Amino acid sequence: MNSRERVIAAISHKQSDKIPIDLGSTPSTGISAIAYSRLKQCIGMNNGNTRVYDVIQQLALPEKEIIEYFGIDVIDVSRLFNTRDRDWYDFTLPNGISVQYPNWFRPVRTSQGSLELFHPDGTKIAKMSKNGFAFDQIVFPYQDGYPKDYLNLSNDMEKVAWSIRSQEEKDYWKNLQENTAFLRDTTDKALIVGSGCKLFEWGTYLRRIDKLLTDFIRDRRNVKRLFDAIFMKQMEHLKKICKSIGNLVNIIRFTDDLGENNGPFMSPKIYREFIKPYHTEWCEYVHKNTSAFTFLHCCGSILPLIPDLIDAGFDILNPVQINAKNMNPKQLKEEFGDEITFWGGGADSRHVLTRKKPEEIKKHVKELLEIFFAGGGYVWNTVHNILPDVPPENIIAMFNAVKEFNEEKKGYLNEVH
Repeated sequence: MNSRERVIAAISHKQSDKIPIDLGSTPSTGISAIAYSRLKQCIGMNNGNTRVYDVIQQLALPEKEIIEYFGIDVIDVSRLFNTRDRDWYDFTLPNGISVQYPNWFRPVRTSQGSLELFHPDGTKIAKMSKNGFAFDQIVFPYQDGYPKDYLNLSNDMEKVAWSIRSQEEKDYWKNLQENTAFLRDTTDKALIVGSGCKLFEWGTYLRRIDKLLTDFIRDRRNVKRLFDAIFMKQMEHLKKICKSIGNLVNIIRFTDDLGENNGPFMSPKIYREFIKPYHTEWCEYVHKNTSAFTFLHCCGSILPLIPDLIDAGFDILNPVQINAKNMNPKQLKEEFGDEITFWGGGADSRHVLTRKKPEEIKKHVKELLEIFFAGGGYVWNTVHNILPDVPPENIIAMFNAVKEFNEEKKGYLNEVH
């Protein structure tokens, strides 16, 4: 099997010849630019650049050499934008690490050493402290009340730090289609694209999470008005993606963080009333108009919501936050392993990767692989992104564990395959 066949088999709940591996195909399966820089140094890879493609989370774009070195099976089609050296400039992070930022991203360094982001109208929209690792949103356009209409929704969204991105270039959709076709023809990697579609999260960005959660009970009408407006705007974008590259990519990614460490932000009843209908319509559109699978990034302790997420039409669930309450990997695999593909949950990035020794990490990873691998329905990745303070030796140990597991199971995998 090649990488693409391997990933498709896993999502189709067929046993592949190896456990598929992801690193950096999405902004929730990636690696901090700081950790990435140190990893390159550790393995003696002194060429290339540490390019920060997700500027809010400060994530590095894995280079081709890293993808091949660790045997990564899936890539993001957007990697073929901003490929010229002149699209980037050198920047030193507050902690002294040298990276490159895209030219369109211009944070301002304060006298205290922190970094600040500004909207073109002069509004400060985000900041990262001198000792910070990511930018924090500081503007919530609707925190003082909902607007009478949503004619200015696009402008309001632009003041949310999470929306900051490069301006759509001329002939963007034509170039996206050509770039994706090129990747499909010249690489055997599985291809993923982000849809940009998120509902609850955008509600929290605009209204602020504490107020939005209260509004589910106290101001239901305005929540529905807001969600209708967000949905319609994002549906337009999804339709363009599906028309342009829906039959070229293998996976279309959605995002909605519905949980925190101890449980979901909402009951299944509230999810079904306020969010599930929109999720269902997105998934139905993708399945009817493309050959792609649907991928949902949804953090936290979300066990009670998983049956509804499956019913809504999501094929893949990420990041499988096994370090959250009630997210026991054995229970997840036993109850839902035949109905949804788990993408992640392969290493606890918060408690294990940052604190344990390499041999302990290898044991941890292999134990999780033993739970998830049987019968397909699994793509290996960490629980969310690799954090800045993860030692490079631990990252290497983690990937070596996956490689060793694949070798140990080679006879079994080949037999069932």
